[in-house]
Amino acid sequence: MTIALELAARIERMYTVERWRVGTIARQLRVHRDTVRRVLRDHNAVASGAPLRRHLIDPYRAFILETLEKYPTLTASRLHDMVRERGYAGQASHFRHLVASMRPRPPAEAYLRLRTLPGEQMQCDWGHFGHLQIGRARRPLMGFVMVLSYSRRIFLRFCLNAQMDSFLRGHVEAFAAFSGLGRTILYDNLKSVVLERVGDAIRFNPEFLAFAKHYHFEPLPVTIRRGNEKGRVERQIDFVRESFFAARAFTDVADLNAQAREWCEGKAFDRPWPQDDAVTVRQAFALEQPRLLGLPDAGYALGQRLEVAVAKTPYARFDLNDYTLPHTHVRRTVTVLADERRVRILDGSIELANHPRSFDRHQTIEDPAHLEELVAHKRHARAHRGCDALAQVVPASAELLLMAAERGHNLGSITAALLRLLDQYGAAPLQAAVLDAVARQVPHPNAVRLALARERERAGRPPALALALPEHVARRDAPMRAHSLASYDRHYDRRHDQPKDTDDG
Repeated sequence: MTIALELAARIERMYTVERWRVGTIARQLRVHRDTVRRVLRDHNAVASGAPLRRHLIDPYRAFILETLEKYPTLTASRLHDMVRERGYAGQASHFRHLVASMRPRPPAEAYLRLRTLPGEQMQCDWGHFGHLQIGRARRPLMGFVMVLSYSRRIFLRFCLNAQMDSFLRGHVEAFAAFSGLGRTILYDNLKSVVLERVGDAIRFNPEFLAFAKHYHFEPLPVTIRRGNEKGRVERQIDFVRESFFAARAFTDVADLNAQAREWCEGKAFDRPWPQDDAVTVRQAFALEQPRLLGLPDAGYALGQRLEVAVAKTPYARFDLNDYTLPHTHVRRTVTVLADERRVRILDGSIELANHPRSFDRHQTIEDPAHLEELVAHKRHARAHRGCDALAQVVPASAELLLMAAERGHNLGSITAALLRLLDQYGAAPLQAAVLDAVARQVPHPNAVRLALARERERAGRPPALALALPEHVARRDAPMRAHSLASYDRHYDRRHDQPKDTDDG
């Protein structure tokens, strides 16, 4: 870090003329002690008229400098052990500060300013923009950034992971936004592109190579630890942080992406072109776009594909959540094909289930048809399904049922009664009423019903009406169809038409 010349002059004068200590200078000027030492070392400052103070390390300086010249990256702790064996009595913490000032520094490296031809090169990278809390899941907010090296047009897209599906989807949407792509694309050595690298020998990710083949571009991973080779996208990520993301409010990732598209097509597109302030990026892109590679006629099949083993319950686990499928496919391996919106479960080419994707964790995403089929197949599962359904919306019901079980009550009738109250009053009031019953140590539906009635009277609401009568009550109120009496008439006529018996004596 460079320091202002005025500040450096004040430090040097205070030390050499006023004979202030390093700590005193640091406190008065509100700078770090290492900053003061560095200024004094760079200017070879010596206190005027003050004798040079000896340090414990002085006899060992030549040895330390010679060792660091041979082994520049040798740790200070190892150097401390070596000089202690030679008689040094200083502490390790202070020794580390002294060695830091003696360690040789590499000379500053100069870089050439590279210029690219229109349509020749693109650069791509991920940027990390913190985390989002989605339910109980803490998801990373990743920004996919792609820039055209000549015109500096930016494409920006946010997602909740940096996996292969999100990586390729970012490419596809960027190509569509640019209506083409460059002949080469520069990357870091991330696993989505490079599986293994030894020097210039690179083993690419096969899935990514298939994608590059489809769009006819050449992937070029930069040299390891040489981010300057793709400095244009690195600078654009900083530009995104400062000009777009800082202090921005958004409701979800979809809203953030809508704002990002507007920003890319507006402010970022109309900013001055770095090579000529009189030209905008929009105008430079108008010159570059005709030289971009065209898009293939057929699109690329996107989606994350995963083989999942289904256990004895009809759920397939994907990304920390469970998704239902038909019970006929338990104890089998199915294929999960997922994108950012949907999760499809396949058996070969047959689609078994199609669910909306959840980015929460430990959630159960159910299709009622799957469970109804299972309940019809296994009648004894109905009570358990009622408990599960109740626990999903009224978590306190689990504690109430546990108390009821300890007292030997009928859990089936309690669950059925609570489900009827759930239909009448809703989840939130029932949750409060169950908590009240648990606090009173009365695990019975009547206590819950009484709590609901008290709350209804306090709020001045009319009594809740049942949406439907129980089945056995409904059967009693069913209308009776009058039976025809013609059969009785025929029976009566037959009896009267028969001859009567006579007694002839």
